[in-house]
Amino acid sequence: MAITNGTEVEAVDALASSYKTLRKEISKVIVGQDKVVEAVIISLFSNGHSLLVGVPGLAKTLLVSTIAEVLDLDFKRIQFTPDLMPSDITGSEVLGENRQFKFNKGPLFSNIVLADEINRTPPKTQAALLEAMQERQITSGGRFYKLDTPFFVLATQNPIEQEGTYPLPEAQLDRFMFNIPLDYPSYDEELQVVKATTGVKKEELKHILNAEQILQYQELIRKIPITDNVLEYAVSTVSKTRPGTEKADPVVNEFIGWGAGPRASQYLVLGAKCHAAIHGKYAPDIEDVQAVAKNVLRHRIVRNFKAEAEGMTEDQIIDQLL
Repeated sequence: MAITNGTEVEAVDALASSYKTLRKEISKVIVGQDKVVEAVIISLFSNGHSLLVGVPGLAKTLLVSTIAEVLDLDFKRIQFTPDLMPSDITGSEVLGENRQFKFNKGPLFSNIVLADEINRTPPKTQAALLEAMQERQITSGGRFYKLDTPFFVLATQNPIEQEGTYPLPEAQLDRFMFNIPLDYPSYDEELQVVKATTGVKKEELKHILNAEQILQYQELIRKIPITDNVLEYAVSTVSKTRPGTEKADPVVNEFIGWGAGPRASQYLVLGAKCHAAIHGKYAPDIEDVQAVAKNVLRHRIVRNFKAEAEGMTEDQIIDQLL
């Protein structure tokens, strides 16, 4: 089963072509990190949010601002700190010149929001961001304000410094479509980075897509058909992560305390559809599900004490499930 409508076939071809052009343009500034760039673009086209996990200095902010520029989208960066209040990110009511209250929009009113070091801010402010992510709106003074579309949150987390942080609870982590780890560049990539960033040359980036085209692509991804066996594989993979249930895998019963919920199945399917489309396929197969599985599942499974004691990582457990 695949897309047969001529215009939709052309649309998938256009998406695959746009993706190649995007990658080429982004690579002018971002060296390497191919899997990371692919994952961020997949989550954007799937209308999901992403959590980037990596040590400082791996160009997380540069990656997000570069993607925002080539997509011709409005971009705001919020540095999360322990004293940040919900109104600092959502906006607040202020008394105007005519003695009437008016709403001053905060930085969440943007297409792409970079939430830098999200685990440095207290739960109250995290919750305000997460309402915006889920509902695509914010509440202030008892009134609702719709956010701009497309709306995409990229949050970053530093995995090594845990002093003075407020780790995101599992229910809040579940709001993120992907958890994307960033690793150090290779020696050759680092040489390229240092050469490019210590000279005077500055790359000029072209705008490849606009907001309207991105919204059309987000709608297209949902229209891509999926065969029953691929759908069942995705749901079955998520079911295997739940210890003590009928479908639980033996490795899960041994090493996992808590498994992934239904949102993981939804994101596995959407991610697989988008992964297929950007690589020029008109319907996803099992390989597409496997390609996005780690990013979808690694922050949705909770290891037990035995897994931590034996050094079993989330990725190793997911590998065994697949």
